[in-house]
Amino acid sequence: MLKDLSAGVKISITRSINIAFEQYMADIKWEEERFAMADFMQAWRKYIEENASWYEQLTPEQRSSEEFHSELANKINETINKILGDEPTEEQIAQLDKLQAETGDETFYSCKLEAKYLLEKLEADVKKKSN
Repeated sequence: MLKDLSAGVKISITRSINIAFEQYMADIKWEEERFAMADFMQAWRKYIEENASWYEQLTPEQRSSEEFHSELANKINETINKILGDEPTEEQIAQLDKLQAETGDETFYSCKLEAKYLLEKLEADVKKKSN
């Protein structure tokens, strides 16, 4: 069923997973022990119902289909695995090294998205200290 959707809808689904995952992980401050798939799924469902135009393009049959939900679960797992496997860029690593030395914070990060979160957090910390 998922494969039968238009390319635009499939891209939008992936984008919504990415956005919801980024927001959820920021909400739990990237504390992996706090991650709960059920909580993420609830956050993603809320996101798609409130923000994702692709959701409205599904038929009621698609929305209630077990096959579709199974395919979506696989897509969610694939997308999360891809996010977690995407290594930080050299630029992110250099910026984080500099900021961590400046702030004394030595937080471990493992992927590009987590590095982005940490950069934003450390930059905000530095800005607060300078004010």
